Amino acid sequence: MSFEEALQGRAALVGARLEQALAGYPDGAVTDAMRYAVAGGKRLRGFLVMESAALFDVPASHSVHAAAAIEALHAYSLVHDDLPCMDDDDLRRGQPTVHVRWDEATAVLVGDALQTLAFELVTQGDLPADAGLELLRSLALAAGGRGMVRGQALDIAAETASVPLELDGITELQSLKTGALIEWSAKAGAVMAGKETTALSAYAQALGLAFQIVDDILDVEGDEAKTGKRVRKDEAANKATFVTLLGLDGAKARARELVAGAVDALCIYDARADTLRDAARFVVSREF
Repeated sequence: MSFEEALQGRAALVGARLEQALAGYPDGAVTDAMRYAVAGGKRLRGFLVMESAALFDVPASHSVHAAAAIEALHAYSLVHDDLPCMDDDDLRRGQPTVHVRWDEATAVLVGDALQTLAFELVTQGDLPADAGLELLRSLALAAGGRGMVRGQALDIAAETASVPLELDGITELQSLKTGALIEWSAKAGAVMAGKETTALSAYAQALGLAFQIVDDILDVEGDEAKTGKRVRKDEAANKATFVTLLGLDGAKARARELVAGAVDALCIYDARADTLRDAARFVVSREF
């Protein structure tokens, strides 16, 4: 099976699980907008959860709940990130953002509801009690004020800072805003199986940073029809990014180095980790 087929297959399972979860919600604008917010996308984080679980023989029927959880939580972060008080975006995945399609109040509530849905989903699946508790605890840490939310706060602060961030500052910011959920996803399978997470953590840290660097590159030279979101926003906002600090060629070279490091981190695993290796390579070749 090719990487693209594996990615699509996992995405279909995650999408079905999210739809199943939302089927029990009452009719109304919030439910409609929740469904809208979780539709589409690469579902790379859910893929990482399920592929890392497969390394340790955790069945897809067990790992799909955590995979759906991280996609719900990621969708919440995008809905809130798109708000006028945050990044103020009007386009996401090729569609109007939730606050544009509905309104700001609905977008806030949708984000809140998707976040809580994520924590409901991550408690499901036939896992040992200790593993399930650690999965839940680690998701809270990755998503909260020491993880993704802190990264978002640093990003907002950087926009009005008198001195632009340098490379170390941007690296820290993005390791939290983007990297924290990617790292949780890649480690999730080992956590479910009660196994060591060191190698997968190293893989995910490199992968997450490469992912953000490519996002910065796509903002400069990406095609809006392919990315599904506005491009060249960073330049218009005079925002410090990996591209502004490293240059376009330097950023591309750094992304390739990180992907090579991510692949090397998986050397302790056999061919079953090949789809994870392919996921790292996909990051530097993606156009969306």
